[in-house]
Amino acid sequence: MNTESWSSDLTTRTGFQFHVRPVEPQDEPALAEMFTHVTRDDLRFRFLTGINIVGHNRLAALIEVDHRQKESFLAFAEDGTTVIATAMLACDAAMETGEVAISIRSDYKSRGVSWELLEHVARFAEASGVNTLQSIESLDNHAAIELERRMGFTAQTYPGDATLVLVERKLPIPVDA
Repeated sequence: MNTESWSSDLTTRTGFQFHVRPVEPQDEPALAEMFTHVTRDDLRFRFLTGINIVGHNRLAALIEVDHRQKESFLAFAEDGTTVIATAMLACDAAMETGEVAISIRSDYKSRGVSWELLEHVARFAEASGVNTLQSIESLDNHAAIELERRMGFTAQTYPGDATLVLVERKLPIPVDA
């Protein structure tokens, strides 16, 4: 798939505008900087473990993608250099199910970035042939679970771990969602 076509300027319901594009190998420093502006709770929600710093190995996993089975998107502020969010899509080998994970800089929350970024990832997943979009959330991540429910995802207890919730949505996502 041509990933250049997945670069886009997006506008949220609040009128906030940002640019999103697939990650590039040289983005590691900007991504590392973004994670220094993410709360400890949000780091825990994103990586489902307690960490204080997102180190090179985790950053490499977000950057080293094949642009098919695994894709990572970065959202940029109007200055074109400040990374304000990241979204990862990791699909199974059959490309039937894709898991999404999103992180937003604390100072860019409540502007609709998560909603628009999740819609962007869902469109990419659908275009890639994915049938089901999933996210594994901490039971404590009420904001993400509620956002996903509003977008038509269903939630259920994660098998084998009562502290997690599996939210999923069949694709395509209707236009009026």
